[in-house]
Amino acid sequence: MNIIVCIKQVPDPEGPQECFLIKPETMRVEPRGIPPVLSLFDENALEAALRIKDVYKDEVKITVVSIGKKISNAVLQKALAVGADELVKVEGETFDSACLDSFATATAIVASIRKLGAYDLILAGRQSADCNAGQVGIFLAGLLGIPAVTLARKVVVQGAHVVVERLLSSGYEKVRTLLPAVVIVSNEAGEMRYPTMIQRMEAKKKPVKTWDAQDIGFEGATLNRLVLRRFFAPEMRQGQCRLIDGETLAEAGRNLAQRLRRDGVI
Repeated sequence: MNIIVCIKQVPDPEGPQECFLIKPETMRVEPRGIPPVLSLFDENALEAALRIKDVYKDEVKITVVSIGKKISNAVLQKALAVGADELVKVEGETFDSACLDSFATATAIVASIRKLGAYDLILAGRQSADCNAGQVGIFLAGLLGIPAVTLARKVVVQGAHVVVERLLSSGYEKVRTLLPAVVIVSNEAGEMRYPTMIQRMEAKKKPVKTWDAQDIGFEGATLNRLVLRRFFAPEMRQGQCRLIDGETLAEAGRNLAQRLRRDGVI
């Protein structure tokens, strides 16, 4: 069984706010001095794949696919250390995440998956930790023409099917679909396990493929469907506190309502 896990390298979302510079002229967020990390939801997706491998052992091969402008081996080796078998890096200026929308990103991932060949299950995080759009997984399924299950908290493979516990506002439901399929994993699936020092050393021996846009036949930002009209940081407003009183509670309530109406609140 071939499982592909899509993982994105992002600036550490725990970094201080002042290190993220919003540039309206280029409509981009530029991190300053923020180290890259694995996107947390993608770590959840990898953990879901590893739990399947815990059951089927050597029958499962996990391939991690990551696209980006410049991908750090040190960051992505963590995925190999916890149990993934192979890493595919698709990198270059063309894959700058600031220049690609969700559709173009999904198109690049699909091209990489098709170059890899046969697959049974594709796992992705519910959203990335930088833009939080939450659209790439659905686009993957649409472009590949296979089923998609969202908001997974548990993923189990049963023969030619995958059974997913899918989150609802009131609990969860079980969804069963044929493989191949895309499953979009939520944080409720569990945190990614922590690799040992020996696993980190062994990860350096695992295969790493590096491709560029030409290798996968990717056309770049011309595939974007999203058009940004304006990009800015909202202005901070100073709030003022006013005390509304009255001789009785009823009068204070009326005075408050009249003031809110004058201010255009109601």
